[in-house]
Amino acid sequence: MDVSSLVWSLTGVGVVGLLVFDFFAHVRTPHEPTFRESAWWSTVYIVLALLFGVAVGAFWGWDHGAEYFAGYVTEKSLSVDNLFVFLIIMTRFAVPRAFQQKVLLVGVAIALVLRTIFILLGAAAIERWSWVFYIFGAFLVYTGVKLAREDHDTAEEEQGGDGVVVRFVRRLFPTTTEYDRDRLTTVVDGKRLLTPMLLVMVAIGSTDILFALDSIPAIYGLTEEPYIVFTANAFALLGLRQLYFLIGGLLERLVYLSQGLAVILGFIGVKLLLHAMHTNELPFVNGGEHVEWAPEIPIWLSLTVILGTLAVATVASLVKTRSDRRVAAGQE
Repeated sequence: MDVSSLVWSLTGVGVVGLLVFDFFAHVRTPHEPTFRESAWWSTVYIVLALLFGVAVGAFWGWDHGAEYFAGYVTEKSLSVDNLFVFLIIMTRFAVPRAFQQKVLLVGVAIALVLRTIFILLGAAAIERWSWVFYIFGAFLVYTGVKLAREDHDTAEEEQGGDGVVVRFVRRLFPTTTEYDRDRLTTVVDGKRLLTPMLLVMVAIGSTDILFALDSIPAIYGLTEEPYIVFTANAFALLGLRQLYFLIGGLLERLVYLSQGLAVILGFIGVKLLLHAMHTNELPFVNGGEHVEWAPEIPIWLSLTVILGTLAVATVASLVKTRSDRRVAAGQE
């Protein structure tokens, strides 16, 4: 896939432009988005992502187009799961609904920067050392197993709130527990103090690092093209703010989302391990020769597994929560 520096530059400008537009059009004036506003703009960003995928297929071939769509769906799903953590962080810091948009937009911007760094590091590592796929694959299988065995609510609460970074900032700088609208600092008795608004941004920014550790190896299991990895991540993150307000009530009903993501991460991990064996260069594995019997899982099968798993997890979650509500109503 040959992507010119001009296309890279235009893509970067486009992503930054969308973030700037989002700030001035929606976030600059604090308000709580209505359901209609959130639904409209969520649809706009999803349509933009789909149109971009069609453009990738038209210009660079539909194999790359399928890789983009598989990567986008995977990253979007992981981003939805991340919203659980954002919800917990917002609740612990008691962020007023009108100011949550600004926190989320800053979180998206931080995530884009961090993921871009991880993408570049991952691309450089893959180009130089093919055995990196063994590490990526093993890490994803481990993460999938760990995610499947964890209690979702407990796991998310352990990640949210006062993390190490936030506690360090509190010890280093004077802070206040009171909000001053959406300002990051305020003056109390003549002293400049950090507000909880800045602390919650630090909390979300620090958790973005953990999210990147899962998402980047996952998408590199679907494509080795840095451009597709970057754009799939960018479009998955753009519109995340609107999606937060749109499905905020639905998040609590997706009780099997973590199990679905565990299956997806495990599948991609196995795919990476098979790819590593197929391109093996490690001297202590098969004498440094490629493992010819190791199959290459086609992208169409990956996309089918990802979409099918998400569909099953979503339907099972809605059926489970509806059944639980009926049981609870019958006991009252």
